Amino acid sequence: MEPAAPSDLTPSRRRFLSRLSLALSGLIAAVTTVPVIGFLLSPLTRKVPRVWRPVGPVSRFTIGETVNVVFEDASPLPWAGVTARTAAWLRRDGERQFTAFTVHCTHLGCPVRWVADAQLFLCPCHGGVYYSDGTVSAGPPPRTLPQYPVRVNPTTGQVEIQTSPIPIA
Repeated sequence: MEPAAPSDLTPSRRRFLSRLSLALSGLIAAVTTVPVIGFLLSPLTRKVPRVWRPVGPVSRFTIGETVNVVFEDASPLPWAGVTARTAAWLRRDGERQFTAFTVHCTHLGCPVRWVADAQLFLCPCHGGVYYSDGTVSAGPPPRTLPQYPVRVNPTTGQVEIQTSPIPIA
């Protein structure tokens, strides 16, 4: 039997190495693409945690008064630092009844402020005005100020707000 000429083996080896490098390149592309797609799609499937955060004892709040309270966001990132803190406008309506409004305007998320003399929430950015019950009085806001659920913890006596993502339009 006569040994094969080197030129006869070359195309077969070349074809094999070409297919091997294509297969390895496809495998590497798949291994790097799957986590990226998972990262991009994860916000669509992840449930946002809702956590009750204490904002102070009941005795700290006066009936009929609206005050700004600060608490930690429901799902802060480990590196968020000060930006993990958010706020709400809390009004004590009765002995154990409270109402909490977001501090973010439903138009573009600008911070609203409470003007006690006028009994209005005002958005300084685009002229949004809300009545004391959170309904829109004037300006561009498309809907009322969202409210947070509020409870008084019977064991600690603390007023607690159930956190959620910033509720804007």
